[in-house]
Amino acid sequence: MGLGSGNVGGGRRGGQWFPPEWPERIRALARGELTPVEPRRAATVLLLRDGEAGLEVFLLRRRASMAFAGGAYAYPGGSADPTDESVRHTAARELFEETGVLLAAPAAEPGRLVAAGDDLGRRPPFGELLARRGLVARVDLLGAWARWITPEFEARRYDTWFFVAALPPGQHTRNASTEADRTEWLPPAAAVTRYERGELLMMPPTVATLRQLLPYRTAAAALAAAGARPEPEPVLARARLVGDEVVLSWPGYEEFEKRLPWQPSPGGERSEEERRT
Repeated sequence: MGLGSGNVGGGRRGGQWFPPEWPERIRALARGELTPVEPRRAATVLLLRDGEAGLEVFLLRRRASMAFAGGAYAYPGGSADPTDESVRHTAARELFEETGVLLAAPAAEPGRLVAAGDDLGRRPPFGELLARRGLVARVDLLGAWARWITPEFEARRYDTWFFVAALPPGQHTRNASTEADRTEWLPPAAAVTRYERGELLMMPPTVATLRQLLPYRTAAAALAAAGARPEPEPVLARARLVGDEVVLSWPGYEEFEKRLPWQPSPGGERSEEERRT
């Protein structure tokens, strides 16, 4: 999803990634020198399929040259377009643009999914493609799974909805993303294990949503669980200054707590605002 630069320094545990500029921006926010930007609506999709060993999820590896989270694994997704009717339409469009998977059906037969998406091409734009071919987006096939909001101290902020969806019969994925250099289908447990070993670089929302898939053996089971869930509560990181460290935490996700060295203000003294943070 529209993510930007930074190096890929690992986090405190496993292959967790955090932007290197966070400590300075957190300090600026605490001093009242930084005004949080309004988060943009965004969506990402945990695309699922039933593999030989059970449930698998589709992951993209961001190019190492990317400024933000280069080399990190993530799901297909991106920010909302003005033409998107809803955040679910954003998810369906981004899924098609980045993987070639099309959640759509003929308008005259909405119960019959199209059997192929990647051979339809990426032009014209998603909405126009549907209109020209007499298709309707099947956004009902997307189950709300989680919602994470980029921390207030980030330069680019997103209010991101995470959806689960099953790979439609007859379709297959391709890497159509300009931001990714590799794709993998992995069992959630395998992805989490590789993250914990430091073999896969990931951001907290990716790891958290992978862990939430662990109880399910099939895509149908995960989708049923999504349908039974209440609307996801947004997760927003908190930051505080403790001694000589910036402490980052995500309510409800203690494993991601991160302590970063705090750099003092010019003159070596912390402001009153910083001491209260």
